[in-house]
Amino acid sequence: MLNMIRAIVRPEKADDVLAALMDAGYPAVTKFSVAGRGKQRGIKIGEVTYDEIPKVMLMIVGQEKDRDFVIKTIMETARSGDKGAFGDGKIFVAPVEEMYTISSGVREGAEPAEVA
Repeated sequence: MLNMIRAIVRPEKADDVLAALMDAGYPAVTKFSVAGRGKQRGIKIGEVTYDEIPKVMLMIVGQEKDRDFVIKTIMETARSGDKGAFGDGKIFVAPVEEMYTISSGVREGAEPAEVA
């Protein structure tokens, strides 16, 4: 079974997370610039409230057996300080039923691989 791991991290931590994943043997990552807010509903600085905070979303698809290791790598690298801080981000995990490589037509998923 394949899993999609989506990690939303601070922009200043994104390159560190990408390097840690590469060093751990997971070079295939898709990176998006995103904006949003968490439970704190944005941030207020003086009289100005910023509803949407810039973040980076990293998307990794990998085998079920690697899920916990990838999540641990992201968490350890993206966390601010020893205990973390509000705004460090979130990690979302979802099953992937199947995946296709466009150039080769190879299908990956729960069933044995085949060429489309």
